[in-house]
Amino acid sequence: MTLTATGNKDLLRLRLDGELDHHAASGTVRSIEEALRIYVPRALTLDLSGLAFMDSSGIAVILKAQRRACELGASMTIENVPERPRRVLEAAGIDRIVNLI
Repeated sequence: MTLTATGNKDLLRLRLDGELDHHAASGTVRSIEEALRIYVPRALTLDLSGLAFMDSSGIAVILKAQRRACELGASMTIENVPERPRRVLEAAGIDRIVNLI
């Protein structure tokens, strides 16, 4: 799993590439928290276009990212979600908590 951060104080975009499973989850959470600490954005966008696989550990990662963004007063959006990860997120009800576009 790789995470690429681009942005500024207004918008932080994090692109996730690879597999978001239990092996990658803790490192991904740390990377997201570090990027949020550095940028302190008003809005966070997770770009999942490069995500090949996601299991329930990915749901936990997204919930932790959303909680941390909320603590900073930032909104969060998830974009470019591939079909299979989208089904996982929708089945878990993440689409009722975070805007999926």
